[in-house]
Amino acid sequence: MAETLLVHLGRMPYQEAWDLQRRVGAGVQAGELPQTVLLVEHPPVYTVGRGARGSLANLLWDDEKRSREGIDLYMVDRGGDITYHGPGQLVGYPILDLREHGRDLHLYLRLLEESLIRALSHFDIDAGRLAGHTGVWVGDEKVAAIGVKATEWITQHGFALNVDPNLDHFTGIVPCGISEKGVTSMSRLLKRSVSLAEVMPWVQGALAEVFGFSYRAVSLEALELEQRVSVKSADLATR
Repeated sequence: MAETLLVHLGRMPYQEAWDLQRRVGAGVQAGELPQTVLLVEHPPVYTVGRGARGSLANLLWDDEKRSREGIDLYMVDRGGDITYHGPGQLVGYPILDLREHGRDLHLYLRLLEESLIRALSHFDIDAGRLAGHTGVWVGDEKVAAIGVKATEWITQHGFALNVDPNLDHFTGIVPCGISEKGVTSMSRLLKRSVSLAEVMPWVQGALAEVFGFSYRAVSLEALELEQRVSVKSADLATR
């Protein structure tokens, strides 16, 4: 099984996590780091993907309303339309080399969906796919959104699982540009409070099972040190 670094980032601002993804992605691409899975929770933010580039038609709240709600806005380089991240949502950024996972971005999306479906099954949530739409669904309501990119087969961005977020914040957008479907959360489905700590082991375990990972859990500081040491070693080797 391929060793994969697992990093729990806690709550981190979106820009900081996006910058980290790019640094780690460059490290994986250069062979300075093994594949890495980042798990994080963000303060409230709307992100707009390439599928809506140049159009904010699915952003319903104006600047004033978003400011009152404390919601930032970013135009990002993943696929898809607009989505929401916030407290109570488990966001995963698998930074993988798809040359080791089929060289197929569509297959990668299906494997992410399968991982989340398996994790949700441990809570007796009957989740699945919805024809024509990416993500994980319970009936006509999305419980997890997925949006990714790959550069030279190295992935960035990933999934957002609604554990117990503020679902009212989804009313400020047309989530993923799909107006005829709803959004739900694990807490709503289970009719009880669910924490990220309760869900995280099942999600990371399902990812390991589906992708064939063997994790090595590290801190953010250890991750950054590992990359710096690798870069220094590579530099010395070329002298």
